[in-house]
Amino acid sequence: MKTFEIYFWQPSGANWREPHPCVVISHPDRAQRKDPVEVIIGSSQRANRSAEETEFILDAEDGLSWATIFKCDLIYAVPKGLLGASRGSVTANRRGPLLRRILAAHGWAAWF
Repeated sequence: MKTFEIYFWQPSGANWREPHPCVVISHPDRAQRKDPVEVIIGSSQRANRSAEETEFILDAEDGLSWATIFKCDLIYAVPKGLLGASRGSVTANRRGPLLRRILAAHGWAAWF
């Protein structure tokens, strides 16, 4: 497993009808060798609006079927065994902007 890979996940007990796409955002060492990994979650529905300040849109270039909104202000710790098949990976040119959005969504950038 690698940082920025996209998987599908449906937490047990959640009121979700179907698995949601998620992006692994853990440090590369954790993503490759440790459990659990950190992910941000995307919507299971096609994005029909622009992303808000705490959101980021990924799409077919990243391996998804359509434009999908990801919530950057909420990070989940997920055991690797609960993640479904890989759907792709965030493109290199979107990785920096995605990480900056995660930092901004948590207010962490102000601490630097």
